[in-house]
Amino acid sequence: MASRRSDDLQKIRKVADYQFGDGVGSNLFPDDVSVVFSKRTGRIRYIYLDGELLATLKPRDGLFSLGIGGAQRLIKMEPRRMWVRVQEQAEASVGKGGDVFARHVAGFDEEIRPREEVVVLNEKDMLVAVGRAVLSGDEMRAFSRGVAVRVRRGILEKVKKGNETILGQ
Repeated sequence: MASRRSDDLQKIRKVADYQFGDGVGSNLFPDDVSVVFSKRTGRIRYIYLDGELLATLKPRDGLFSLGIGGAQRLIKMEPRRMWVRVQEQAEASVGKGGDVFARHVAGFDEEIRPREEVVVLNEKDMLVAVGRAVLSGDEMRAFSRGVAVRVRRGILEKVKKGNETILGQ
């Protein structure tokens, strides 16, 4: 009989494979991740690696919201998927948690669909933020107005953790 830990690890890896593509789960979530469960429901809620939040499993749809740590691991994988590149002029605003507007999109994964989790990169392919796509890849190309990505967390945002203030997370 398999242990609960291996069953949980297998489950989160399968969700990641479904959401981000085959093979992503084992790279995104190595064997030594920590899984935190909801106190109220007992279901998987957060996945950490060495104290850094990789992802949150959303109870509403059963998919992941990426943390900065998870996004950093995701962009290292080939082929790169679920990414949006912003122009240099928008990088600081997006890094502080501002949304990505269509006019500032410099490149994107052609297969992005609305409501999918995306990683926002700068023109040097470095991580700037994580968020949820509002537009599809084709719409990002066609539109010059409106929000393309709702940013959840920018790498320059300050986050309170206990008594200390840290960037990102």
